[in-house]
Parts: sequence; structure tokens; C-alpha cells
Amino acid sequence: MLLKKLSEAYGVSGDEGNVRSLLRTELQDYAEELTTDSIGNLYVKKGLGKKPRVMLAAHMDEVGLMVVGFEKSGLLRVTAVGGLDHRVLVSKPVVVGNNHVPGVIGAKAIHLQKPQERKKPLEIDNLYIDLGVQSQEEAEKLVKIGDYVAFRSSVNEIGENCLLGKAFDDRAGCAVLAEVMKADFDLELTGVFTVQEEVGLRGAGVAAFNVHPEAALVFEATSAADVAGTKEAGHVTQIGQGPAITIMDSSFITPQYMIDLAVKTAEKLGIPYQFRRLTTAGTDAGQISQTHEGIPSLVISIPCRYIHSPATLINLDDYQNTIRLAKGILKAIEEGGLPCEGTA
Repeated sequence: MLLKKLSEAYGVSGDEGNVRSLLRTELQDYAEELTTDSIGNLYVKKGLGKKPRVMLAAHMDEVGLMVVGFEKSGLLRVTAVGGLDHRVLVSKPVVVGNNHVPGVIGAKAIHLQKPQERKKPLEIDNLYIDLGVQSQEEAEKLVKIGDYVAFRSSVNEIGENCLLGKAFDDRAGCAVLAEVMKADFDLELTGVFTVQEEVGLRGAGVAAFNVHPEAALVFEATSAADVAGTKEAGHVTQIGQGPAITIMDSSFITPQYMIDLAVKTAEKLGIPYQFRRLTTAGTDAGQISQTHEGIPSLVISIPCRYIHSPATLINLDDYQNTIRLAKGILKAIEEGGLPCEGTA
């Protein structure tokens, strides 16, 4: 299953090569042109010369850590790459560097902490990586400063048609994009698997400048906060209720005609959908939409619980319905052209 392979691959922001290689292999028989740019974005092109030009995007990178120092005991000091909740990191298995050296995230044991320490949230400076070695010299034989640290976890099916695994943000979006690129449309499609979204949407702007599309669809995984302790108004999205259409986030406001296109397509095809309620997060659409003279963009997301953690959860019906909606939107563009202000 492609989604499982993508989730279990390691690819912290700036180190997306493993994910890129997997996707290149998966799509090489479906592409008319397959290229990588200098920043690491992977471009998959079909229907060259057709109109209109549509860009599809999903980011390959995941949140993680980076080695920034050594203790004499052989423990590694780290810093965060992307947005992490430090409270969920202790005791989580990881891999370090290109050789995927196994380790575990550690902190001072609770029975050694003073009462006031137990009341404070863990900061990144209080965490370390334990490789099971006894000295700095031994650690330096295995890893180096600047090595990336990725969570080590496998995908498992749980509950009612759900998957539990790491990095569904945005490997679920990458899987959607890959499946859509295997289909044929009378359009010029460029699927872009972008880099460094989690550290500032960096790859997307470069990609949009290179492709210069007339419209863009971005596939994401977004927060589902439909859990205990969260009021219904703060759920953002809910798993099992279909793909989420973004109206606005911290980086982007969706043109109404693009929202209408998604809603009309979903209702025509009988696909359940929901709207993503405002969060402080942004997406690649924030950069894509501001490139060149402006690119009409739409974000479709798979709801995901416990996002940016070593164990995230999605519903497979949401995943499949996101693929259906994406294909339906492209079919609508193929048949009726791109919507524009005042026509949707």
C-alpha cells in the first residue's frame, strides 16, 4: 500500500530524498516528464501542451529533530525541525542520520525531578537522544552534528477503518496526489511533491514559479480536534466526515469560485465534505497563490488526529473520498474550463 510506504519513509524537512525516491519509482511509468529542481521538489508532468495548466501539490517533508551537540556521556542534544509538541516526545523511538541509527528520545526520569520541575512543560533543551553508547567518542562514530532525527513507527489499522502512523501530514496528501497522477485528463497536469513546507512553505513558491500554472490544487492533512476536552466549535475538522475544504488559514484565503467548484463537485458526486475551520497553520497554497500574477488555489485536506506527533490517525474513507473529489474537480475543469471571479 503506497500510503503505508510513504508514512514509514523518513523525510524530515530538508532531508526528503527517501520520500522523493519512493514517489519517483511509483510514478515513473505514468509521467511524460519527471524532474527534480535544485531545492528538491519532484515534478511529475502529463498532458504537455494541453490547456489549461493545472498544478497539483503535496509536501514530502515531516516534522522532526536535528542533532546540534554531544554530551560527554554520548547523549545527543537536538533542536526541533518544524512545529512539535515537546510533551509527546519522551520515550519515542527515532532514527538518526543517513544510516538510520536507532535511538530513543529521553529526559530526566520523573522520580529524579524536583516537584517544581514536574509542573513545568518540557522544553527542547531538556530532551536528548540516547543511542545506547557510553561516550561522546562512540556517538561521534555513528552520527554527526546536522544529522536529521525522524520518528520510527509503523502503520497499523485500528478501529473502524482507520490508520495509525507517523507523518500523514503530508504523506497522505502525497498518496492522494500520486493516485490522481495515475489517472488521465485532457489537461496539462504538473504534480509537484514539494519540500520544506513545515519550515516555511519554501519549496512551494519555487515550484509555482517554475510551473506557472493557471490554477492549483493542494492536498494536505489537517488537524482533527474531535477529541475529549475540545469544544465542538474548536474541532477544526472531524475524521470520517469527508475531505475538508479550506476557506481561510493563516497564509491564504480561498477564492469563493474555487470553493464553489469543490462544493458543487462533491455534491454532484455524492462525496461527503466539510469545511476546515480556521487555525493558525498555513499550507503551500499560501506561497503558490502569490506567485507571478496570482494563482487561483484550492486546498483539500484529509482530517488527521494528533498531527505533528509520532502517532497520527486518519480515516481511510476520508482518504479515498479525497482522491474521488480531486479527480472530480479535474474532470469538471476538463469539461467546463477553469472558474473565475463572477462565473462560478
